[in-house]
Amino acid sequence: MLRINQIKLNADTPADEYSVKLRNAIAKAVRVKPEEIYDISIIRRSLDARKKPELFYSFLVDFSARDEGKILKSAKSNKSLQNNLKVSDSVDYVFPFTGDKDKKIVVVGSGPAGLFCGLFLAHAGFKPVILERGEDVDSRTATVDEFWKTGKLNKSSNVQFGEGGAGTFSDGKLNTLIKDTYGLNSVVMKTFTEFGADESILYDAKPHIGTDVLKNVVKGIREEIIRLGGTVHFNTKVTELVIDNERIVSAKCENGSVYDCDGLVLAIGHSARDTFKTLLDEGFKMEQKPFAVGLRVQHKQSMINNSQYGRIDAGDLGAAAYKVTAKSSSGRGVFSFCMCPGGYVVNASSEEGMTAINGMSYNGRAGNNANSAIIISVNPSDFGSEHPLAGVEFQRNMERKAFEIGHGSIPVQRYGAYKSSVINGEAIQNEKYCEDSELKPEIKGLYEWCDIKDIMPEELNRSFIEGMESFDRSIHGFAADDVILAGIESRTSSPVRIVRDERYISNIDGVFPCGEGAGYAGGITSAAIDGIKVAEAVAAYLA
Repeated sequence: MLRINQIKLNADTPADEYSVKLRNAIAKAVRVKPEEIYDISIIRRSLDARKKPELFYSFLVDFSARDEGKILKSAKSNKSLQNNLKVSDSVDYVFPFTGDKDKKIVVVGSGPAGLFCGLFLAHAGFKPVILERGEDVDSRTATVDEFWKTGKLNKSSNVQFGEGGAGTFSDGKLNTLIKDTYGLNSVVMKTFTEFGADESILYDAKPHIGTDVLKNVVKGIREEIIRLGGTVHFNTKVTELVIDNERIVSAKCENGSVYDCDGLVLAIGHSARDTFKTLLDEGFKMEQKPFAVGLRVQHKQSMINNSQYGRIDAGDLGAAAYKVTAKSSSGRGVFSFCMCPGGYVVNASSEEGMTAINGMSYNGRAGNNANSAIIISVNPSDFGSEHPLAGVEFQRNMERKAFEIGHGSIPVQRYGAYKSSVINGEAIQNEKYCEDSELKPEIKGLYEWCDIKDIMPEELNRSFIEGMESFDRSIHGFAADDVILAGIESRTSSPVRIVRDERYISNIDGVFPCGEGAGYAGGITSAAIDGIKVAEAVAAYLA
């Protein structure tokens, strides 16, 4: 099988015509007849908008041919093919172990790391027990909807906690920078499609599921784990790990249940602050980790479409996304994070008296606004302490201020008013500022107009403004006065890392830190991949 890059089709080409048109385009590129090309498989599809409004999709494709040796030989003298044609290096992942159903494995947390770890252990023949502090995804959705309407918080089941993890109430973005040496990224995507995700995620350069579809996918994975012999317990918060001679013995839960275990996976999520403290008190080695914080910005989606596509109406291309990066005068990175085309800003709080936000899109990305977090890098030197959990307190301090400033609601402000307040100290009445703007907040949760400059330290505010002004040079209108800001985006990644060795084991024997909460992933896909790697490690440990 061969792999060819830079095969282009007009972006308006219907997907049901890809097979014929790709075959013709490949045949033309390698100079053979179309009937000599077969078994075409799209590996990646990315949008080429360099000549907008004329847009193309660029494809990376695997294919078979009647005489592949001849094609490779002739490519050596064809400059346009020399760097774009090679033997395919596609790898099919195979879980390397067979499980022992008598071994007791507990997985704490049912986010992507915990679910994929549990799923692959179950497929191997183990009978994992998954313990989740929050509710099942259907009950959790109702609880979150009620919180957004009333502000009444359930500390155990919310946007951060519950089946599916924090990513369930997001855009469901699946892109990752991890090199797919062993086919793990591919197997994660294939697993998502098996449980209901659209097959386009198998090849889109920027794949996404959408929170509405992701909920069903998550439920399907849980049902498969149970079908294979595993068990899943909701509203079951682990409050103590029983350790004997520096080895895990069992997990005790808030509801009084106790689960003995030969191996325990900690897939607790990046917001499990109470669990971080418990683990530290129990002797687990933990260390500070850099992350990023910032504000979420909203623009009209039509403006982003016009900037990215050269057209206001996205049509079948779907709402346009963007990615922007800059460096502030103080040397901090400033960049977009969790960009949600056609999406909503959501209240993602999980602790009383604190406000944290996130972004969310449904599968259709049909909302009026685009939003993303514009975040600034922070390091342990910013935390003011060498305590392992100092980063948690750094987050909490800003979340408390956001809660106070917004009186419990999400604090929002127009960019022009915020900029004036930061630079000139002039607080502007938000309800009268840019009141004629067509840009209106698209927010899930209660919100309040207010001056938000006191949420972040001054240096971060100024870095944010420098970044916004820089981004405006590439996306005109990005730093317009009427752009809507909301804060605080503080949960971009875990502020701690639970130390593990090359066997994925912590300093407590039999305990496997896993996923984003443990500090080893950054997003749905990388967390799922880490879950599979930890499943391998657990299986090897128990072999």
